[in-house]
Amino acid sequence: MIERKILLKEHTTYRIGGPAAYFSKVETREDIGRTLAEWKALGREMSEIFIMGGGANVLFPDSGFDGLIMKIAIDRIELIGSDLIEAGAGTKMKDVVEFAATSGLTGIEWASGLPGYLGGAIRGNAGAFGGEMKDSVIQVESVRFSEPDFIIKRGNTECDFGYRSSIYKTEGGEVIIGAKIRLIPGDRDEITKKMVEYAAYRKEHQPLEFPSAGSTFKNVDVRMISDDQKREWASVIKMDPFPVIPVAFLLSEAGLKGKRVGGATISEKHPNFFVNDQDATAEDVKKLITLAKEKVKEKFNIDIEPEIQII
Repeated sequence: MIERKILLKEHTTYRIGGPAAYFSKVETREDIGRTLAEWKALGREMSEIFIMGGGANVLFPDSGFDGLIMKIAIDRIELIGSDLIEAGAGTKMKDVVEFAATSGLTGIEWASGLPGYLGGAIRGNAGAFGGEMKDSVIQVESVRFSEPDFIIKRGNTECDFGYRSSIYKTEGGEVIIGAKIRLIPGDRDEITKKMVEYAAYRKEHQPLEFPSAGSTFKNVDVRMISDDQKREWASVIKMDPFPVIPVAFLLSEAGLKGKRVGGATISEKHPNFFVNDQDATAEDVKKLITLAKEKVKEKFNIDIEPEIQII
């Protein structure tokens, strides 16, 4: 069922965003078909639909969204055989990680503490601590707006995973409904220990006490910097999962820690987190993003690319 005038700030981790003109929470594949049929009956275009999951990694405007927000809440998870998890796109990532641990399966502990839903993590090929979704996903199911009754099944290579990207991000008109994830049998105690360590690291190094969209910018591929910069910054290069310069380092070196615009601040704790600590607006955040890009370009001649989706 399509609702009207739903505040997007109540559905995002940033807690920013005006009203969606139309909003529909879908919990089954059939709900998607019904919602699309209702939207078509209103005489609206499929291009006016925005798909969202847990509302992480997205910044909506203060004026809202003059179209349909379709929130994918297909929440299901089960174990198939000994090492295969099947889950709906609307399953929280924390639930996927905890289910894997309970099942004695290792390989996705890196996602401990990751916000958002499985569908969004697949779409953006989420990753941390050297791991990525592409390492475990073996099949993704989706439907096109034009054929919601026909399920598309893609194997790992067909998903065209890239750095924080996939075919679902580069091409539109499609909705992820679920996926199969293959993991490795392991020791439950060791798996739990890793999860605790990763969650503790996030708590210590990231400003989780404030609303944010996670990492604002993508880390910089070392192939995009000069040889002199590679030598100078050799000690800060890390694997993500290939060699990168952390954008947090560049933002810090550019003197941007603690910079504020309105209610938004570049975190002192982790400068790649632009936090909403004083009832920020989308415009506040966008001005900070522009400032960061300009300062890093000016100081290092490096173009940094937003990881969050700015609507």
